[in-house]
Amino acid sequence: MDKEKTGSHLSEKAQKDYELVIRATKKKDQQAFAKLMDKYKDSIYYMLLKMVNNNDDAEDLTLEAFGKAFNRLHQYTPNFAFSTWLFKIATNNCIDFLRKKKKNVMSIDNRIPNNDGDDFMFEIKSEGMTPEQLAMNDQKIQLMRQYVKKLKPRYEVLVEMRYFKEMSYDEISDELNLPLGTVKAQLFRAREFLYNIMKHSIEPI
Repeated sequence: MDKEKTGSHLSEKAQKDYELVIRATKKKDQQAFAKLMDKYKDSIYYMLLKMVNNNDDAEDLTLEAFGKAFNRLHQYTPNFAFSTWLFKIATNNCIDFLRKKKKNVMSIDNRIPNNDGDDFMFEIKSEGMTPEQLAMNDQKIQLMRQYVKKLKPRYEVLVEMRYFKEMSYDEISDELNLPLGTVKAQLFRAREFLYNIMKHSIEPI
């Protein structure tokens, strides 16, 4: 059997990661992916922090990277270590973020992957907009709010505070009297639910 298909050519550490990937994909073991996330979240975060120089952006991008990795986990093959694949996803996503930021464009919920593994965005230009563009902008915001209202109340509140009121994780934690880790974890789940809602009801804007 091809070593690259079994992962036997990988280091011991990478082989353990591959075993977790197998458990997560074939056995639907959510704890396996959680272990991978716990293992790499700090190193991903600090790498992204160096790229964006902003704590909140680095936190968001870290969650996005793991969200993308989770949605594409079935595409991973052990031709190289899982960590290499994960860091590539995180780096490419961050580069996209920085490119968009330079264009003075912000996203209501950043990138949402569609069924093809590509991304679509709800974008709001931050300045220099015509009245027609502003009207279209309002429509996009209203559409996004409709999707958000389909979330469970606790997730709806978190998304509202984070993305519409632009509150920091610390501010949300204080406001809701929740541990910071709980806020981040629930926002991660909220994004997953929102992605599924939008994936099944996306309309042209």
